[in-house]
Amino acid sequence: MSDKLRVGLIGAGLMGHGMGKNIVTKGFSLTVMAHRNRKPIEDLLSLGAKEAKSPKEIAAASDLVILCVTGTPEVEATIYGENGLLGAMRKGLIIADCSTAVPQSTIKIAADVAEKGGHYVDTPLTRTPREAEAGKLAVMTGGEKAVLDTIRPVIECFADTIVHAGPVGAAHTLKLINNFIALGNAAVAAEAIVAAQRAGVGMEALRDIVLGGGARSLMFERIIKVPIENDDSAAQFAIRNARKDMRYYTNMTGELPVTSFMAEAVHQPLVLADNLGFGERFVPRLIDALDKANGGKK
Repeated sequence: MSDKLRVGLIGAGLMGHGMGKNIVTKGFSLTVMAHRNRKPIEDLLSLGAKEAKSPKEIAAASDLVILCVTGTPEVEATIYGENGLLGAMRKGLIIADCSTAVPQSTIKIAADVAEKGGHYVDTPLTRTPREAEAGKLAVMTGGEKAVLDTIRPVIECFADTIVHAGPVGAAHTLKLINNFIALGNAAVAAEAIVAAQRAGVGMEALRDIVLGGGARSLMFERIIKVPIENDDSAAQFAIRNARKDMRYYTNMTGELPVTSFMAEAVHQPLVLADNLGFGERFVPRLIDALDKANGGKK
């Protein structure tokens, strides 16, 4: 393996496009694979990336394959499916999974990849597509230190914060806990904002008092932009994906086992919003979904 890793990227969506852009413009060879939306792929190709037609082709062209797909079903299909990565595995190939995934699945995949001579690490992300484009994501890592040290120069292309969580699976565990906290703040903020609207509280007044005191949270700061500016771009994360992440978390707590009263409560408004047709909307639109559920017209 040369000093300059050849990188493959599967999942050039909202987060993956910014990651890929930073990888290819900072001097790494990049091979990408299209899914539903070709626009981000075409942009990466214009910057010098190459295109492959299958995970198998990505593996053949890469020393490191980065996965940035929706969740565990998509990860497992990419690994185990026809023309998948496992069938194309060779000694020394590294797979870094940036998805939000079930930790137990991650551990199983890592064992299967190791049997074929490869390495599998979990490298989930925090922050937003805006930070992905700016190369300022935060990344949690799980796996062997030597492998993570090998791929660190690539991760540093799109991240300014890298935290080692522990062995394989630890980073995906940490990501689920992080998302529970963030989505819990989002659910509480959305419910409070709807109540404030119905009570006739001014949204600017609500913003100023919350952001000036102990109730402040980054998710509130992002979500309050919806009623004030009709802007949901500060948290570009689909409600359906948030629903999925919360179910991953509650499944994990059930297996530990530990109680998760609050997590179950956080999950329900996401289910409601998805059932009301808001699943593809960004998380700040929980406000609109809860307003509709309470008799509003949105």
